[in-house]
Amino acid sequence: MDSKEIEAILGGKTFEKLMHYTPSVAKEKLFHHPKHRMEEIYVHSDRNQNVLNNLERMYGTGRLGGTGYLSILPVDQGIEHSAGASFAPNPDFFDPEMIIKLAVESGCNAVASTFGVLGLYARKYAHKIPFLVKINHNQLLSYPNQHDQVLFGSVDEAYQMGAAAVGATIYFGSEESNRQITEISHAFAYAHELGMATVLWCYLRNPAFKVGDTDYHLAADLTAQACHIGCTIQADIIKQKLPTCNGGYNALKFGKTDPRCYTDLCKDHPIDYTRYQVLNCYAGKIPLINSGGASTKNDKEDLSEAIYTAIVNKRAGGAGLIMGRKAFQKPFKEGVKLIESVQDVYMNPQITIA
Repeated sequence: MDSKEIEAILGGKTFEKLMHYTPSVAKEKLFHHPKHRMEEIYVHSDRNQNVLNNLERMYGTGRLGGTGYLSILPVDQGIEHSAGASFAPNPDFFDPEMIIKLAVESGCNAVASTFGVLGLYARKYAHKIPFLVKINHNQLLSYPNQHDQVLFGSVDEAYQMGAAAVGATIYFGSEESNRQITEISHAFAYAHELGMATVLWCYLRNPAFKVGDTDYHLAADLTAQACHIGCTIQADIIKQKLPTCNGGYNALKFGKTDPRCYTDLCKDHPIDYTRYQVLNCYAGKIPLINSGGASTKNDKEDLSEAIYTAIVNKRAGGAGLIMGRKAFQKPFKEGVKLIESVQDVYMNPQITIA
């Protein structure tokens, strides 16, 4: 997919808005050489050789191998969103092997899923595509629902199945966040000891973060701080939702911020919002991948949203996209095509960091 096709999908006005914007924070203030992340960043850290090997394997796999960008298929929604709600649009994906096949066929860098899904086919596929095992989940079968991430298995289990990495979610802002931070910090440290990479889903979760019609779970300032804490517990890769607003601290009247965060560092533009996340990921030295989001149930809208998110992430200085529901809730070949369309954005030399 070339730039003309991308412009046709997004519309000229939106494409122009994304391609001709100068962010508040110059790219020179960030790490902006994705192809050289391994030798310029990771190798100087305290990560052991096996961790570096697994990171190199992830960055070297699939269609984006060698570009410095990541395309990951995540299918763990069967737990929190329920298997029925997640897979009813395409019942083929009740079968765990279909999840892995989709990641392989579409040339992803890794497949992220549960102990059950990946463990069932570890001997068949763990050597073919990097496994990213999600070790905790929020299950909503308890009543009333609770918003808490709990461990579903051990780091040792992920290691024994041949995983390249483990992933976990922390609900920053929730009542349980301190326990989750401590729990996942220990899990990530042990994963590093065993030589696996670590990926953190840095999500916000608190009913108070919604004020009127505005959902500050997606605020640039709050999500960026979650990213910063994620880097602090030595996540190798940060996963975050694409921000759609800003000013969460001021609206909620809590925490600490500075007026310059909203004037000098981040103005009202989608690329600035995401660049502020990148800035908080140690000035881009820890890679940020954004979520693909839920399916709209409309193929054209899903394609447009996915392309939009990929361009924003890449132009802001991000490192890729982790997209699941938009792809696996479609017929297999259409899911492959959608994932490849996103990868085309990262392979397009005309779409560069702003």
